[in-house]
Amino acid sequence: MLYLWIFLIAVGLVLLVKGADFFVDGAAGIAAKCRISPLVIGLTVVAFGTSMPELAVSVTSAATGSADLSIGNVVGSNIANILLILGFSALICKLPVRRVSLVLDIPVLLLASLLLVVLGVWGGALEWWDGLIFLAVFAVYMVFLLRGARKGEQQPSEEKTPRSRLGIWYAQCKQRTWFLVLVTVLGLGMVVGGGQLLVEGAKYVARAAGMSERVIGLTVVAVGTSLPELVTSVVAAAKKQTDIAVGNIIGSNIFNILFIAGISSLVAPLEFRLTDNLIDALVALASALLLYLLAMFDGHRLGRAAGIVFLLGYAAYYVYLFLPA
Repeated sequence: MLYLWIFLIAVGLVLLVKGADFFVDGAAGIAAKCRISPLVIGLTVVAFGTSMPELAVSVTSAATGSADLSIGNVVGSNIANILLILGFSALICKLPVRRVSLVLDIPVLLLASLLLVVLGVWGGALEWWDGLIFLAVFAVYMVFLLRGARKGEQQPSEEKTPRSRLGIWYAQCKQRTWFLVLVTVLGLGMVVGGGQLLVEGAKYVARAAGMSERVIGLTVVAVGTSLPELVTSVVAAAKKQTDIAVGNIIGSNIFNILFIAGISSLVAPLEFRLTDNLIDALVALASALLLYLLAMFDGHRLGRAAGIVFLLGYAAYYVYLFLPA
């Protein structure tokens, strides 16, 4: 059985890497065709698509009474998205943070993170009315975001000229809208499916090792369900599609709290313990605040220094998680 899970983990990794490649190509192409900013594509289509594993895990966990796994998945994914994924992406190339993200997107993320802390502490659990508050804020944010979706100019493409016949055929097909949509959907399916295989395999190994449900949610499941964001953002950064890389993370984190936690709390109350969940939620809030502060330097770009700070912060959080109680 163990060898089967190892094989499935390997298959999931292949699906993730290649699926992210297709997904980024398709999303960037659609953005250019529709004259929509790649940042908005990253904040919506890419962010929602790569957050599907978190949605599936959190809602299923809430329905089966595993509140620790549900909250841990959301909070842990947000921490991993900023500290781990943006950290790695910033090491690959400098990530510009657009003015609209500093004015709208990151403040909304900070508000969502603060709401999670306040509402969780207030009632000792996230109830259905808390879920309605999350969803209402999410709806207002989407209205503001989509109102500014269209833009007047396109960024120049930096794609390399393909040399192989297959590469030339692929480049020609990417000029057709139907092909871009097909590639985006196919890539999304591969990313989500690959992520699920990796998560299930990791959960099997972690439970065999005797890890608690909270730690599994904050580490194995959170990182596992964040693998689509990780691979998509790293591939986007490598392809110089930096708006998609940054927008994917910010959008996914907003989606995780306002939509996924909102829907999950409608399914069943999510207990919020002051001893554990509050600290984790505060770390997620601090991560969003750190992102906002670091984006103010170096011409509103996240460079290698910021990436190192993020990764060191993530390492410190992991040390805290596995300290003896």
